[in-house]
Amino acid sequence: MEHRLYIGLGSNLGDRKSNIAKALELVDALVGRVERVSSMIETEPWGFASANKFLNAAALVVTELSPRECLLRTQRIERMLGRTRKSTNGQYHDRPIDIDLLMYDDLMVKTKTLTLPHPRIEEREFVRRPLQEIMVQS
Repeated sequence: MEHRLYIGLGSNLGDRKSNIAKALELVDALVGRVERVSSMIETEPWGFASANKFLNAAALVVTELSPRECLLRTQRIERMLGRTRKSTNGQYHDRPIDIDLLMYDDLMVKTKTLTLPHPRIEEREFVRRPLQEIMVQS
């Protein structure tokens, strides 16, 4: 069965545009078919101080994977693209790529490792704007 997964992508280290493009290629290969991608927006870091601005985008992915498998595979893609540290306990860091699962169909999940929909969509304009752009076209 096919599911609609919305993801958020961000990068503030290295060639940010290329990092997002590579992440989308890997998502398409390892998670599911990338159906739609928002435009990229440049934003200030959220939750921490850095001189490096982010590029952010959102994508709609059609997948047959479970939410947990999507999470594991997107975390693998982050590592493949050079991310060495995950943000934990509200401690954020510069990173070549960040992939967040935002929504998976209309599913509501709350586990130790995954909450869907993503709990901070509304307070993060860098997530909300790209997500709205691709959802309007649905």
